[in-house]
Amino acid sequence: MDNLILVINPGSTSTKIAVFDGRNELFLVNVKHQQEILASFEHIADQFDYRKNMIKDELEKAGIDLKKIKIIVGRGGLLKPIAGGVYKVNEAMLRDIKNPMGEHESNLGGLIAYELVKEIGTQINAIIVDPTCVDELEDIARISGMPELPRRSLLHALNQRAVGRRYAKEIGRKYEDINVIVVHMGGGISAGAHCKGRIIDVNNGLNGDGPMSPERSGGVPVGQLVEMCFSGKYTKAEIMKKLKGKGGFIAYLGTSDALEIEKRIEEGDEYARLVYSAMSYQVAKEIGALSTVLKGDVDGILLTGGLAYGSMIVDEITERVKHLGPVKTYPGEGEMEALAMNGFMALAKEIEVKEYV
Repeated sequence: MDNLILVINPGSTSTKIAVFDGRNELFLVNVKHQQEILASFEHIADQFDYRKNMIKDELEKAGIDLKKIKIIVGRGGLLKPIAGGVYKVNEAMLRDIKNPMGEHESNLGGLIAYELVKEIGTQINAIIVDPTCVDELEDIARISGMPELPRRSLLHALNQRAVGRRYAKEIGRKYEDINVIVVHMGGGISAGAHCKGRIIDVNNGLNGDGPMSPERSGGVPVGQLVEMCFSGKYTKAEIMKKLKGKGGFIAYLGTSDALEIEKRIEEGDEYARLVYSAMSYQVAKEIGALSTVLKGDVDGILLTGGLAYGSMIVDEITERVKHLGPVKTYPGEGEMEALAMNGFMALAKEIEVKEYV
């Protein structure tokens, strides 16, 4: 066990922890956090000590010695816009992690990795991989219609890129030589146009445009949103919560649980069927728009994320977009394997570890 890799992936309601020996998974646990505990923290950043200590406890229970770890890989967060790849967690990154572009659990990944490296006291690295803030947009994609509001790249970059590479390998080509549209469908939805290894256009999957999702509104009528903001009925925080947290399925159906909604549909709930289908409709529209970005040269349309397990969603999207290119489904997020793979390549010097500045 010469290449032990610790992977840390903080999520909204849980923290995933894994240890790999090279490419082989030795240990994996997904620790669910009690809502009342998370609610006791005013800001996500305040969860740092709680989550770090929980990780150490889980490793100790599994009999894993931190001092034998060779590299720690954390999920990347909302830093300044950067190109994709592997980055060493350094002082510059810590500065931006502590003053992020927005609140997100992924911000804790690099910070916890860095602090654990300090505690181990050896010359190993803490790295992050393809964080949410990956920005490879072409200039034309940044133009929104208002100079004060440029379009931003915020997406599930890690899983999107991993799925793109996986598909390329399956068809016997290099990711850097193909054009694919990748849609990550989870609590938020991001759809990216991958052109020869670069994500040249994508919707803001955090709290901006694109399809609605189980908990996010996606793009909404702008004029009506402005009227709502100035109606005096809502605070800024309440409006932001409508965009992220209480939008989408939660706003329409009172739940973000796709399985529960599918059960309602099976029991004859036609309104639930309409809302469920509306999300598939919006995803398909986004794919259609991105096909124009790639000028119709689409080698594959790849559906991934937790919602890709749902046959109804996948079937409805496929029916609308299959004329644009072959559709392939990769259910789940595959983030732990992707993080570990990049950690292994960093150890083997098969990939550049970039300096964040």
